[in-house]
Amino acid sequence: MWSEEVEIRTGSVEVVYDLGAECDRFLRSAGAGDGLLNVWVPHATAGLAVIETGAGSDDDLLAQLRELLPADRRWRHRHGSPGHGRDHVLPALVPPYATVPVLDGRMALGTWQSVCLVDTNVDNPVRRVRLSFLAG
Repeated sequence: MWSEEVEIRTGSVEVVYDLGAECDRFLRSAGAGDGLLNVWVPHATAGLAVIETGAGSDDDLLAQLRELLPADRRWRHRHGSPGHGRDHVLPALVPPYATVPVLDGRMALGTWQSVCLVDTNVDNPVRRVRLSFLAG
């Protein structure tokens, strides 16, 4: 297995960050053929989604998460900025892992699919993402 951790700077805003370039670079450096790419976010307040980006779906996801998990004082977990407790619930809805088939060194995604980091935690501007390739 080949594995590497990358650092992603998400800044101080909610974001759906396309990890495609990082995943492609990693697969090239791993000399990947056929196998599986596992993407893992070792954070209690971020997740991963396979979603279309750039056509509004990423903004729609963030808007829906704001409705489902409002940033208000209802949360028992209360350190950080107001509503931060919701960020700790996010990984139950948007899991911190994704596994993608790799064929001939490329992710076997659909035409409009991207592997994306979903980060609603404005208190943590830097994220780590673990990429692992398991050859088939």
